[in-house]
Amino acid sequence: MPKPRHRQVFVNEPPKARRAVFFWAAGVALGAVQVLGLLIPPGSLATAFRATTPAASEQGVASWYGENFHGLATASGEPFDMYGLTAAHPTLPLGTRVRVHNLENGRSVVVRINDRGPYKYGAIIDLSRRAAGVLDMVREGRVPVQVEVMPDETRVGP
Repeated sequence: MPKPRHRQVFVNEPPKARRAVFFWAAGVALGAVQVLGLLIPPGSLATAFRATTPAASEQGVASWYGENFHGLATASGEPFDMYGLTAAHPTLPLGTRVRVHNLENGRSVVVRINDRGPYKYGAIIDLSRRAAGVLDMVREGRVPVQVEVMPDETRVGP
């Protein structure tokens, strides 16, 4: 006859009575936050936590990405299209349009930020394959660039 299986007890696991008290207290705290949230006018919080205006211009290294990510979801939710004029930037709001200047050959392209990155190599922006082609940087992979945020009226999205 097989031995009955016992529930494994972990060293840091609190007893069930303590767990119930914890969840009750957490529920009360969340309820209090909700009630207090109703007493604070929404406009006062909006002004306190307004997003800062992104830098108008920055210089650094640009890289590009293409085939390995083609069709995968971007941070904006749309599928990545390596043939589109899009880019990934770590902090600019999604939908922001930026002009990227290749400092080696003087070419420039306007791209829309629709993803987050780059995550490697110290680059400040990751361009789609097509945008890299316009800047004539596909072969090099990484080039020095200047990134300028376009005026608000050219932005797309919220």
